[in-house]
Amino acid sequence: MPRLTRLFVPGQAHHVLQRGNNRQPIFFSDEDRASFLRWLGLALAAEGCALHAYVLMTNHFHLLLTPSRENSVARLMQSLGRRYVARINRAQGRTGTLWEGRYRSTILDTETYLLACHRYIEANPLRAGMVAAAGDYRWSSYRRNAEGKADPLVTAHEIYRALGGSAKARQTAYRALFEQGIDGAVLETIRDATNRGWVPGSEAFRTLIAETLGRTVDPPRRGRPPKVGEM
Repeated sequence: MPRLTRLFVPGQAHHVLQRGNNRQPIFFSDEDRASFLRWLGLALAAEGCALHAYVLMTNHFHLLLTPSRENSVARLMQSLGRRYVARINRAQGRTGTLWEGRYRSTILDTETYLLACHRYIEANPLRAGMVAAAGDYRWSSYRRNAEGKADPLVTAHEIYRALGGSAKARQTAYRALFEQGIDGAVLETIRDATNRGWVPGSEAFRTLIAETLGRTVDPPRRGRPPKVGEM
């Protein structure tokens, strides 16, 4: 069965996940992470994407962003791949792919999922036991969104801005949300939609995205297709 077209809709929030091949490391040093973020900033500007949240883990990274053009996300990921993979291959004396196939992504119904995805992304180091507090981790957007630390990569989404009338109020409200955690069903929905390429959200939102893309946005069936006579 042919692959479905990518989930790209300009002006909508996208969650993007890229893993290392065979779940192997893709970041080996702070210098690697700093280089990645520098090139990410260049790609965001070149391709017209606004970044709302991110985290760089040892063997994968997450981005929550809004593209302004149809091919913005694909071109951003291609740009990152060309630059960053070449750096790692040179530094590690390796060849071939660094990534685990194509990156995974979904489009988020912002009213329901945007702030949950923020917290899902930024809580990754906590879930992995890498730090005791999210603010202790340098390589995510948490310090910007929750504490107001400068981060030129991050652009606040209108849903985040609606948390309060001032930067301090927004940060306080966001910290309170972060401390509440994420509902397990919402977390699993974000994970599954990103990994399998379907769109979560209200019926109206899903209909809008399906009509815009001209393709189904429902969850794909799990397991092998039935053989003739088994249906």
